[in-house]
Amino acid sequence: MASLPKSFNPDKQLKEQFVSNLTGSTFIQIFFVLAVVPISILLRHCIRSCRPIDHCVTETSLKKDDNLLVASKSLWACIVTIAVDFVIIFLPMILFFTILAKWAIPGSILLFFLFFSIATKRFFSSSNSEEGLHSLRTIISSYRVTTMIMTCLCILAVDFRIFPRENAKTETYGTGLMDLGVGSFVVANAIVSRQARNVLSMNWKLALKSISPLIILGFGRLVTTSGVDYQVHVGEYGVHWNFFFSLAGVSILTSITNIPPKYCGILGSIILIGYQCWLNYGLNVYLLSNERGPDIISQNKEGIFSLFDAKFDDARLLFPGYWGMYLLGVYLGYSLFFRNRSDAMLRSNTATFVRVWLISLLLWLLTVLLDRYVERVSRRMCNLAYVTWVLALNLQLLGGLMISDYIPGSKISSLEVAFDRNLLASFLLANVLTGLVNLSINTLFVSSTPALLILIVYALTLSMIVGIADFYGLRLKFW
Repeated sequence: MASLPKSFNPDKQLKEQFVSNLTGSTFIQIFFVLAVVPISILLRHCIRSCRPIDHCVTETSLKKDDNLLVASKSLWACIVTIAVDFVIIFLPMILFFTILAKWAIPGSILLFFLFFSIATKRFFSSSNSEEGLHSLRTIISSYRVTTMIMTCLCILAVDFRIFPRENAKTETYGTGLMDLGVGSFVVANAIVSRQARNVLSMNWKLALKSISPLIILGFGRLVTTSGVDYQVHVGEYGVHWNFFFSLAGVSILTSITNIPPKYCGILGSIILIGYQCWLNYGLNVYLLSNERGPDIISQNKEGIFSLFDAKFDDARLLFPGYWGMYLLGVYLGYSLFFRNRSDAMLRSNTATFVRVWLISLLLWLLTVLLDRYVERVSRRMCNLAYVTWVLALNLQLLGGLMISDYIPGSKISSLEVAFDRNLLASFLLANVLTGLVNLSINTLFVSSTPALLILIVYALTLSMIVGIADFYGLRLKFW
């Protein structure tokens, strides 16, 4: 009888080495790589506004025979619309994240001029040039979806050699495109959180309901990755810790404290400054050390120290790096969008647009100063420079998407709407597809053209499943 294979993933160590010991890219390169994302979204908004026939009907009933033909036509219209959305939104990201990464600066400039020419023509040909056509809720939803789309693309692309190593997660210090990952999720959630909207009712049942799916998913990921011997970069979060536990930890701290949003900025700053001081006094040496003890805290020191209190040199310390980032995100969401406004009154305006860009530029300046004179950016430790860098880039992305508000008649794409209605389900599906690809083929030895085709098929499959699910009204919401 033939013996069973020792591992589902025989190249695990090679794949882990492939994403280890990386130093990242430059601030300027990441600025322009990220700029491709909102410009692609804006192009779709602009082109969609010029083509009113490009519409996807999503509420057609299939219960009556008379509606079968109409539903079929609508489904095909939906598929075509999603395909067009994919070509304009997804495809540029795939190309500039991989084979065109070195051309990101001229490429983003070229895409911007293409968008500018179309938007200018649209602006002057329209009789209605009123600003504020979009709800800020719509723009923020587009921003959250964009963050999710980038994440879904990168989690698979990073396993192929066509994905530049400088865009992958850094080992200790430095900035890579993928270093934005969990930080961007924290900021995106904070900006629209109940705290940011000044809803401070303490309901433990709701808090537990919102946290429990993340904890379940965290343990689910831990069990499945261990069961199939999937590659895990220990230096990212630790041996057992993962992305879902980090988000759950932020939610737990938020539920416990219930701080008014106007004080979140001050508290978040105090926490992060205190944490940075301790890093400079030796905590960073411990966190970056490859030595791990037998206890659960030492095994997962990166993830735990970025969130909770842990034992270090016999002292109990509270240095929740991601929580400090979350609190600053809450304050920014409150002060920029929700102060003295109800959800129904969330309209975009020039003052908000200017403030978003001004704060983004100030945070960029602060990041450069902190990186040079205090401590280099480190996602692994979630230090102060990393927090300001993530906030700067997220506001840059949000500010870029707000330009859509100045194009008369521009509309959010069907693909964005579909992802927005199933954000968590989309991410879970992307993780499943990524795992299947990695377990099916050796991504390290796939040449450029096949790798690009695999990424395109993966992204198109993800888009179609999410779009068709939305067409039939399927929702996977935990809270």
